[in-house]
Amino acid sequence: MNKFALAFLLITVQACAQRTYLGELHKLGKFPPKLEEVSGMEVGPNGNIWVIEDSGNKDRIYRVNKDGEINESLKVDHAKNRDWEDLTLDVDGNLYIGDFGNNGNEREDLVIYKVPKDEMGKKQPNADKIEFNYPEQKDFPPKKDSLYFDTEGFFHLNDHLYIFTKNRTRPYSGNTLIYRVPDKEGKYEAEFLGSLFLCADQDHCSVTSADISPNGNTIALLSYGFVFLLTDFKVPDLTKASIKIIDLKTDTQVESICFANNNTLLIADEENRFGGRKLYELKLD
Repeated sequence: MNKFALAFLLITVQACAQRTYLGELHKLGKFPPKLEEVSGMEVGPNGNIWVIEDSGNKDRIYRVNKDGEINESLKVDHAKNRDWEDLTLDVDGNLYIGDFGNNGNEREDLVIYKVPKDEMGKKQPNADKIEFNYPEQKDFPPKKDSLYFDTEGFFHLNDHLYIFTKNRTRPYSGNTLIYRVPDKEGKYEAEFLGSLFLCADQDHCSVTSADISPNGNTIALLSYGFVFLLTDFKVPDLTKASIKIIDLKTDTQVESICFANNNTLLIADEENRFGGRKLYELKLD
């Protein structure tokens, strides 16, 4: 075992009191064929739903309604969609695009694009670049037991962007690494905040999207079929959070999640042989 893997195991904190509940997805609408790979989603303060697609798709953000219909399409200037994976907004209305998809753990050009609020009214908004790296990653790619550096989920909180990595380790460890970077343009080493054990099933426990509730009390992590709700945490240490697991009972590839309000989640899936390309609502107790 390499030194990073050993150190990682020593600092991993397994979340307490995990219980699994069944969740019921309510279908709101279906995206058009041109949006078959929605990978990130966020709800603006005026109720606008913004979505993006991942690698191989256009450098565009789309404003859609709850039926999944496209109301507006904006090409983001100075932003290349290498692998856009998630969206988030800050309280001022600035939009952040996470171009950090890294399936092979080989990328050395991770970036978050920041679209200022004042640019959102333009057909071709400009974007600032927040470039970063994971200082714990020394090899590109690392060994199989250290494939922690793919990323598909993040959210904004208190002038920082909190990042949750997608675990691809073999054998699978069940942990997501948590990092943060400042929300201002620049080049940064991401600050490592710790790791969080979700579960031991790679098919259901790798993070595909993340968001935090408007009141800041609940973090939602999406995986293939599960939602992990984190509560009772203290910022910036999220590793001691209580976790409630919601089983969505779906075979489609759910890839994006966001809070519509403190008690409601929106979830979108990509199209596969089981269906998909739909927008759902999940009510929380």
